[in-house]
Amino acid sequence: MKSLKSLSVEAWKRTKSAIVSTLQPFNPLTTLNFFYPEACQLCEEHRAIAKDGFICSKCWSQVRFIRPPFCDRCGLPFEGDITTAFECANCREIEKHFEIYFSSARSAVRLFGNTVHEAILRYKYSRQLWFEPFLANLLLREALPVLREQKWDFIVPVPLHPTRHREREFNQAERLAKRLSAATNIPMNAKWIRRILPTTQQTRLTSAQRASNVKNAFAFRDGIKLSGEKIILIDDVFTTGATTSACAKILRAAGAGDVCVWTVARGL
Repeated sequence: MKSLKSLSVEAWKRTKSAIVSTLQPFNPLTTLNFFYPEACQLCEEHRAIAKDGFICSKCWSQVRFIRPPFCDRCGLPFEGDITTAFECANCREIEKHFEIYFSSARSAVRLFGNTVHEAILRYKYSRQLWFEPFLANLLLREALPVLREQKWDFIVPVPLHPTRHREREFNQAERLAKRLSAATNIPMNAKWIRRILPTTQQTRLTSAQRASNVKNAFAFRDGIKLSGEKIILIDDVFTTGATTSACAKILRAAGAGDVCVWTVARGL
C-alpha cells in the first residue's frame, strides 16, 4: 500500500474524502481538521479554518453579493440606477410556463463567476459538509437584517425525495434552514411538505421543462391545516423558481398566508 506522501494530489483528495465519509457521523469539520492541515479547501493555497468553512480570505473575496437593484418578485439582480420597485421581464417570461405562488424571492449571492458554485456542488454531491458554515454564513449575512424587520411564523426547507435523501444522506436545504432558524428564533418545520415524485436533476432543463418536472412532485402532510401562517421557504439555489413556486403552491393550498423564498445563491 502506498504511503500518503506518495499519493498524487488527486489521489489524496479521493483518500481524504473516503476517510471522512467512513468516519461519519462524527463532526466533519473536526474530522477534516484532524486529517488535513488548515488549508482552503477550494484553492488549497492559503490558510483557512473550520469556523469559516475552510474558505480562505482570497476565495472569500471572490463572492459576489447581490445588491440593489433587483426584481421585487424573484430577486433577479440588474445593473444600472433603478430606484423604483419593479418586476422583471424574467418573471413575466416564467409565468408563461408556471404560476408564481411566492410573494418574493431573495438570494444572498450570485452562483456563477466565484467560489460559491464549487462549494455548493461539493457540499451537496460529495458530502463535503465542512463547506456548510461558509454557505450558511452567506445566507445569514443577507437574510437576517431583512427578516428581523418582518414577522414570519415558520421556516420550511424544500424537501428531497426519500430516494435522493438516502443517496445523499442529508438535505442541504434542511441543514441551512436549521441554521437560519437558530439565528432568528423562527421555528422550522421540515415535515409539512413531502416530495412524492423522484424528479430528475434540473440543471440542464429549460424553464418549461423545469415546471413540468416538478408538477405534482410535492404534497402537504396529511391531517394538518394551516391558518394564514407566514412561511419562509429555504433552498440552496434559486434558478427559475419552478421548485420553490411548486412548494409555495402546496403551502398556500394548505392554508398558509404569505410565502417568501430565501436561498444562498441565484443561478441566473
